[in-house]
Amino acid sequence: VQFEESGGGLVQPGGSLTLSCKVSAAVFHAYSMGWYRQAPGKQRELVATISDRNWADYIDAVKSRFTISRDNAKSTVTLQMNKLEPEDTAAYYCHRTQFPGDPWGRGTQVTVSS
Repeated sequence: VQFEESGGGLVQPGGSLTLSCKVSAAVFHAYSMGWYRQAPGKQRELVATISDRNWADYIDAVKSRFTISRDNAKSTVTLQMNKLEPEDTAAYYCHRTQFPGDPWGRGTQVTVSS
């Protein structure tokens, strides 16, 4: 399985970005997917998940600002990020939530700064 993240960049506080992840895996629609982030000097954390039945969940810090979605026909998972804050600055990764042994992709860097 492979994960290819894209869409990061530099954005001002209050701005928006849309991250996309292409997943190379058989039976993509059967997997729960997650977006993770890792800020410098911090542990990687799970930010949002979406189940195989499209149930979404978020950590409190991003609720009402981030939206996770998936397109099973394209094997992609998307993270729409609005009202970005400097604390959202991190490298963002997508991953299958139930397969911790999967290799990680390169991630995509999000920097929120004025």
